[in-house]
Amino acid sequence: MPGRSVPFGARLTDLARAHPDAVAITLVRGDGSEEDLSWGVLERWSNRLARRFSERGVGPATMVVIGLPNCLEHYPVALAAWKCGACTLPLSARTPDHEFGQMMALLPDRFVVADRTGADLSCAEALHARDDENLNASPLTVVIAHPGKAIGSGGSTGRPKIIIDPKPWARVPGELPGLLSIGFRTRQVQLVTGPLYHNTPFSWSHIGLFEQQRLILMQHFDAALAVDLIERHRCGFMFLAPTMMLRMFRLPDIATRNLSSIESILQTAAATPVWLKREWIKLVGAEKMTEAYGSSEAAGHTRIRGDQWLLHPGSVGRPDNCELLILDEHFRPIPTGEIGEIFFRPATHPAPTYRYIGSAPARATPDGFISVGDLGYVDEEGFLYLVDRRMDMIVTGGANVYPAEVEAALTENLGVGDVAVIGLPDEEWGKRVHAIIELSNRDDPPDAVGLTAWLRDRLSPYKIPKSFEFVEALPRNAAGKIRRSALVEARR
Repeated sequence: MPGRSVPFGARLTDLARAHPDAVAITLVRGDGSEEDLSWGVLERWSNRLARRFSERGVGPATMVVIGLPNCLEHYPVALAAWKCGACTLPLSARTPDHEFGQMMALLPDRFVVADRTGADLSCAEALHARDDENLNASPLTVVIAHPGKAIGSGGSTGRPKIIIDPKPWARVPGELPGLLSIGFRTRQVQLVTGPLYHNTPFSWSHIGLFEQQRLILMQHFDAALAVDLIERHRCGFMFLAPTMMLRMFRLPDIATRNLSSIESILQTAAATPVWLKREWIKLVGAEKMTEAYGSSEAAGHTRIRGDQWLLHPGSVGRPDNCELLILDEHFRPIPTGEIGEIFFRPATHPAPTYRYIGSAPARATPDGFISVGDLGYVDEEGFLYLVDRRMDMIVTGGANVYPAEVEAALTENLGVGDVAVIGLPDEEWGKRVHAIIELSNRDDPPDAVGLTAWLRDRLSPYKIPKSFEFVEALPRNAAGKIRRSALVEARR
């Protein structure tokens, strides 16, 4: 008989009663110093904030915008919103004012917690509520936030939109059949490496709290510090974007570090270069590596564990609880092994899996298969291989070049710390392949001639960049993503 679904706010109340003094969250600052937050304090803090929110009119129709960096305050603010029945929208604290304003214009009923002009509550005010005896800290009436979560997106085109998850924000405690298979379990220690405005760290860390995990929250990602924390706190579960994996792997002592506590590494956000995935499998074991591909729209996803990946290197897995099609621009099926646009249809069809604010619905077929613009192909066994975003593809001299493939080849060079490949206007080629390189070794840096020679053994000639640019740092956000369209626009 299935268990009873419990709202996230009510689950916190139960855990705080059972383990008031146990540590729920440890914040790790950039200098390595730590601050612990117990279950009891987290419960009282979120209750005080919830009552303050309620007094200001926050309720089921409100979008609570959390424009905070990674900090302890982030969690009680989100939990307070859910205790009021509101929906949460985490946004980067560094979102430019113009883009932030565009987002807010989409939300007539909002409550903003941020350190910026026009916010309803500042980070300092949220922190003050932690110990404010004038605010009632007793539990509130149980309510289910429905919906409970939204994610903001600048979009590849730069037009902001908000993606709402329409499901109720509640779960059955201990019911983890799909999660256990990837090494996620109750009472683990979870290392939170990514920014909480990103869907994956935000969702997985809150699910971790729900399952009585202890969170080790990094204020900012640092590769060396992340490895230190794995050793110090015996971390079992973590999300790592490919750029994080690359920086950790490049640490000079990584092969001798104690990574034995790791039970599961979840990889998502972008396809992981094949060579880098092989090296991580050597470090921690194939069964501990799980790669997932999907989108915030939750129309579908694929998943693959490391031991499966070794049989299908480069794949992001097979559909999990959904259907997958590879179609051309006219919605016609494309033969196995050929590149086309990736479409998913969820098992819950026709029930919606997302709702946009500020954008038209995603491209969809008449029978409910949804695309978010990625290109890929499937093999004979139905395993999916990502190629790139449709809008990032470079057509040069009539041939298609996928930036991710060129970037993966360049990251193998020890002198390349990071790279972004874009297409720039060119009179002869239409678009020329251009590589923007962040160096990892400034004492003996590679040059354009050396990198071109390096790539000749790895790529077809038309895929090799015709120009190189060397920069101090690439403008990746804390989630490890780059908007290639912005890089192109800045170089016109």
